[in-house]
Amino acid sequence: MKIIHLLILLLLPVVYANAQEDATRKKQFNLAKNGLAIQGYDPVAYQAQHKAVEGSATYSSVYKGVTYRFSSDANRKLFLVSPEKYEPAYGGWCAYAMGQTGEKVEVDPETFKVINGKTYLFYNFYFTNTLKSWNANEAALKIKADKNWTGFISK
Repeated sequence: MKIIHLLILLLLPVVYANAQEDATRKKQFNLAKNGLAIQGYDPVAYQAQHKAVEGSATYSSVYKGVTYRFSSDANRKLFLVSPEKYEPAYGGWCAYAMGQTGEKVEVDPETFKVINGKTYLFYNFYFTNTLKSWNANEAALKIKADKNWTGFISK
C-alpha cells in the first residue's frame, strides 16, 4: 500500500503539469467552445492529400487538450505518431494576421498553405483572402508571425 501512495505522490506533479499545459494550449489555440480545432477539419489531409477535408467525430483524438477530427483512421494514426507535424501553425489562427499585426484572427479552414511541412491557415471571408497578401510578402510575414506567436505561447 505504501508503494501505491508513493507512486501517487510522485505522479501528481506530472499530472498537474500536464493539466496546466492543456489549459494553456486551450487558451492559445483557435478552438470551438468544445475544444475542437480547425472547425473539425482533418489536420493530416492538408499535407497528405493537399486539400481541406472535413473530419468525422468517429475519428477524433485529443492531443494536449485540443480535439482534432480526421477523415479516416489512417489519418488519425498518422497524427498520433507526429502531432506537432500536423498541428496548424500559430495555433490555427490566421498566419497573415499573426505576421501583419500579431493578432489572433479567425480562419477559413479551406484556405491554407503548406510550407516546409507545416500547415498555415488564413482568413478568407467577405471578399478578403489573406492568403493572397501572405503570398505577396511571405518571407517577411513569416518571420514576424513566428516572433509574434512566441509572445502568445510564452504566456
